[in-house]
Amino acid sequence: MKVLLVDDHPLVLTALQAVIQRVDRDITVVGVDGAAAARREMREHADYELVLLDLALGDADGFAVLAELRQAWPAVPVVVVSASELASDVIRAIDLGAMGFVPKSSSHAELHEALAMVMAGSMYVPPSMLGLDFGRLRAAAAAGTTGPAALGAAARPEPHQQVRTLEALGLTPRQTEVLGLLLQGLPNKLIARQLGLSVETVKDHVAAVLRTLNVASRTQAVLAVSQMTQGQGGFVTGPRRAVGA
Repeated sequence: MKVLLVDDHPLVLTALQAVIQRVDRDITVVGVDGAAAARREMREHADYELVLLDLALGDADGFAVLAELRQAWPAVPVVVVSASELASDVIRAIDLGAMGFVPKSSSHAELHEALAMVMAGSMYVPPSMLGLDFGRLRAAAAAGTTGPAALGAAARPEPHQQVRTLEALGLTPRQTEVLGLLLQGLPNKLIARQLGLSVETVKDHVAAVLRTLNVASRTQAVLAVSQMTQGQGGFVTGPRRAVGA
């Protein structure tokens, strides 16, 4: 696996290269110090499988670079690795097409989990940044638990938050299934394949779920779900699947 690491701080660049290669010795990490060098690498080498991108670059706005990479090389997933831990930055990055967001304060284990999830076709956002207990989500998926009543159990509400239930939203069983797969970061094409639906039908279900949650994006849907709570159960998001053509 070949990874492009984009970070303009030499010490951070060197440290991250060492950490990633310790995580998996089969990973080859090429480090560059800015947007111009990243563009050059991507144009000259077609074998990159992942880009790790810092948002604070000296020669360009990191968000603009993210959008450019996703448009020019849509088959190569991009994970933001940033000193920022602002929820607004997470939302913006995911909305621009990032498949993950890893704070630089993350542990080696968290970085390993992020890389594994993204390369398996799923989205990674630190649970602490969204209030979701992804360990519980995965355990529920393995146990085969289903239904909207289980979704909120994976959310950790703040003390001041008013309890709100998914049942009260009136999602249909199919919309609940779509929401579960959406929370994994699966694209519409894979959701359609897993549920045996057309892509257009999935788009309609996703739009309906977003309207019901009163949000404008998938990431905001995850944030909205994270603020809901249930007393029992666990939510099935289904087994993770690799992104296919």
